[in-house]
Amino acid sequence: MTMFGEQLLSALSSYGVPLLCVVTFVSSAGIPLPVSLLLIAAGSFADHGEMNAFTVIACATAAAVAGDHVGFAVGRWGDRRLAKKISSWIGGEERLKQAETHARKWGGLGVFLTRWLLTPLGPCINLISGFAGYPWPRFMLWDVLGELLWVVLYVTLGQVFSHRVQTLDSAMGNASWSILALGVAALLGWKLTAYLRSASQS
Repeated sequence: MTMFGEQLLSALSSYGVPLLCVVTFVSSAGIPLPVSLLLIAAGSFADHGEMNAFTVIACATAAAVAGDHVGFAVGRWGDRRLAKKISSWIGGEERLKQAETHARKWGGLGVFLTRWLLTPLGPCINLISGFAGYPWPRFMLWDVLGELLWVVLYVTLGQVFSHRVQTLDSAMGNASWSILALGVAALLGWKLTAYLRSASQS
């Protein structure tokens, strides 16, 4: 665990749910912070009677949803110059158009999965959903369901493995990135197969 993570854990024990909400909001808005570690730790604290599990789950879910909507709002109603700047970060406007196409194709499933399974992609999907004009009520529905599942999952893990918080956080983080890597590899394989088929028919 990094020194920053240790400092956040120490602060969580002092400031409790309000700090958890702030960190969760900021992380969901797009600034990478070790929020999963705090959720697991909060579950551990709840297991020891130092926090209320229901309060942790309700407040963290609300903070996560609010943070997601910052990215969605920037994508939907933000200045187009900002959109162009963001598109340059992810490979140019052509790449942005491709991402918008995928967002339309996967829709709510993409939002849902990036809340709790492929969490590193969450902030990007929030922006792209806004860019693509994805209906806000549907985004809200899948966002709430996914974030609730994510928070419940990590808090419950913290309660069950309350004496192995640091080890569990490391394992879950590695699992998320491994799943993401497998997904990217599968996508590249599919693209390569499609290209080879096209080349052989031409």
